[in-house]
Amino acid sequence: MSTASEIVRIAAKGDGITADGRHVAGAVPGDSVLADGTLRRGPHYVDAPCRHFGRCGGCQLQHADEASLSQFVTSRVANAAEGQGLRVGDMLPTYLSPPRSRRRATLHAINSGGGPLIGFRAAGSHTIIGLAQCHVLRPELFTVITALRQLLAKRRGKYAVDIELTLVDQGVDCSLKNLAIEGLEQTEGILDFAREQRLARLTLDQGYGPETLWEPEPAAITLSGIPVPFPSGAFLQATADGEAVLVQDTRDWLAGAATVADLFSGLGTFAFALAGQTKVLAAEASRDAHLACKLAAGIYRKPVHSIHRDLFRGPLQLDELNKFSAILLDPPRAGARDQVGLMAQSTVEKLVYISCNPSSWARDAKTLSEGGYRLEKLRAVGQFRWSTHVELSSLFVRDDAGSV
Repeated sequence: MSTASEIVRIAAKGDGITADGRHVAGAVPGDSVLADGTLRRGPHYVDAPCRHFGRCGGCQLQHADEASLSQFVTSRVANAAEGQGLRVGDMLPTYLSPPRSRRRATLHAINSGGGPLIGFRAAGSHTIIGLAQCHVLRPELFTVITALRQLLAKRRGKYAVDIELTLVDQGVDCSLKNLAIEGLEQTEGILDFAREQRLARLTLDQGYGPETLWEPEPAAITLSGIPVPFPSGAFLQATADGEAVLVQDTRDWLAGAATVADLFSGLGTFAFALAGQTKVLAAEASRDAHLACKLAAGIYRKPVHSIHRDLFRGPLQLDELNKFSAILLDPPRAGARDQVGLMAQSTVEKLVYISCNPSSWARDAKTLSEGGYRLEKLRAVGQFRWSTHVELSSLFVRDDAGSV
C-alpha cells in the first residue's frame, strides 16, 4: 500500500502543497512525496533553463512546466477572489509573458574580492548572485549588465551599487546609486561606457540625489502610439506584451464610455489607450509622471486632462466620481482602501481595477461588491515569469447597469 502524498498545487510563495496541507519546497503538481521524504517527480516537472535557479531570488518556478505555471498564476487570483466570497462572472484565459521579455529590473553590484558581482539577491538574503545568464531579462538589458561588470572590474575598494535598468524607446535607461565617480579617469571611463553601450540615459546618485550624466536625446516611452517623456525611475509595466493585454482589456471593457477617471495614472499607460472618443482625467501623485503625461497630451492634442493629486491623502470625492461614465484605477501594491470606499458609494456604471497584488485587490473588491458592484470579468496576468508575483485586470459593473 502506497503512502506517497501527491502535490496538488503550488502555494503563494512557490512551495508545492499536498492534499493534506503539507508544504514541500521545489515540488510541482503531479510530484509525489514518499514516506521517507523523497520527492518523486511527476509529469509537470521540468529542468530549469537557468544555471542560477535555486540560488537567485529572481525566479521561484522555473521547474514548473507551462501548464502548472499557468495554473499557479490563475489560482493566485481566483483563490484571492474566493477567499473574499466574490463571485466571478467570467474568468478569462490567463496570460503569461514569454522568457526574456522583462524590460525593467533592479539589480545590485558588489566587489566580491575576486571581481564585481552583478545580479539579483538570493531568496531571503542580502547575498548577491552574480549573473552569468538570465532567462527573464530582455537581451538589451543583459548586454548592459555584462558591460557594467567590465567597467566595475577596473575599480578598487569596496562598493555596493544599486542598478535600475529600463528599456525605453531610445535604448537602455541606466541608473546607478552609490557609485562614486572621482577624477578625470573615472569620469571618462563611465562616459565611454554610456557611449559604447548607446545608453538612452545614464543617471548617477552619489549620495546627493540623482544627476543625469548622459542623455543624447530626451528619453521617452511610447504608450498607445504616443511618445511620453520618461522620468528616471518612473513606473513602467514589466513587459510590453503584458502591458498590451492589460490595455486591450481596458479598451474592450470601457468602449463607449464618454468620460473616464484614470486614478494612479502614472505616465498615462491607460489614459492614452482610452483617449480618442473618450475624455480622460489622469490623476497621479508623482509630480514627474504627472508632468510627463500632461506634456505628451498637450503636444499630441489628446483629450487627457492630467492633474497632480495624492489619492491616498486626497481621494476623489463622491461629487467628483459621479461625473464620470467609468473609472479605472491601477494603485500600488497596498491597494486603495479609502478611494475604493468612496467608489463603492458612487453611481459610476463601470470600474476597471488593475492590480499587482491579488490580496489587496480582493480586499478592495469585497468593498466594491458590498457597495453594489458585480465582478463581471477577471484575468490573471503573469508578467514576472517564473516568479510568485502575479498581476490582474478586472471589471466591476453596477448591479442595476446590466451585463457587458
